[in-house]
Amino acid sequence: MKHYIIAKFKDGCDKAAFVQPVRELFEETLAIPGIHAVTVKPCAIDRPNRYDLMIVIDMDREALAAYDVSSPHKKWKAEYGDLLLAKAIFDSEE
Repeated sequence: MKHYIIAKFKDGCDKAAFVQPVRELFEETLAIPGIHAVTVKPCAIDRPNRYDLMIVIDMDREALAAYDVSSPHKKWKAEYGDLLLAKAIFDSEE
């Protein structure tokens, strides 16, 4: 399945500066059995009604529980949670 995290940063955040550190953080999830790939994409259009960053994790459905308690997931929430204005989570079979 694909696990999508779509994030909008608060005004004043240097959105471009977050892309590489977030990519490196989520690449750590590749050590979790059942996680196959990670993609981090910044939004191509800078408009107030757009989200800023999309993270896509290709994983087995069974890997979601391990991801939820993983160090990278906890670090994402701890380090970036207060910087987010909004976040959407979406899971799809493909």
